[in-house]
Amino acid sequence: DLPPDSVAIRPGKAELLRHIAATGSIRSAATELGMSYNRAWQLVTAMNTLFHSPLVTVSRGGGTGGGAALTALGEEVLTRYTRMEEACRTATRADWSALTRLLR
Repeated sequence: DLPPDSVAIRPGKAELLRHIAATGSIRSAATELGMSYNRAWQLVTAMNTLFHSPLVTVSRGGGTGGGAALTALGEEVLTRYTRMEEACRTATRADWSALTRLLR
């Protein structure tokens, strides 16, 4: 199994991108996901390194505070990944339903 940071995009990273887009903050996204800011920062750094250009841009603090936003590439990656997730759910819906009927 590959270390989480070496996989360009996976469910947890996609969820982090969704929360960064919604909150405009890596710290707020991390808090909402129950992860440390340091871990969120590591994941963002990994994604930014693994793609051709960054998925997330950050602005440093100051009087107005810092912030984070998805780049155009970040939005595209998240859109495509979300579409892939939905296609997988659709393709496996019947088998998933059959499996859940086998549970106690």
